[in-house]
Amino acid sequence: MPNQSYKSDAQRWTAIETRDDRADGIFFSAVKTTGIVCRPSCPGRPLRRNVSFYEDLDSALCQGFRVCKRCKPELL
Repeated sequence: MPNQSYKSDAQRWTAIETRDDRADGIFFSAVKTTGIVCRPSCPGRPLRRNVSFYEDLDSALCQGFRVCKRCKPELL
C-alpha cells in the first residue's frame, strides 16, 4: 500500500524541501529546466515552479527526463 503522506503536491514538495529520505521510491521529482529526475532526498534545490511529480521512475524517463547523477534514483 502506498504511503498516504505523499499524495498531494504540497506534501511532496515539503518532502523535497526537507530532503525526506522516507519518500525515496514513493515518488520522483522531475525538473523541467534541467531535464533531470531525482529522489525526494536529492541535495539539488530546484524551484517549485519547475518541478513535476511522478509515481515511478519509468514514467519520468518516458517523458524524456534523465536520471540525476547526484542522487542516482535508478539505484533504489
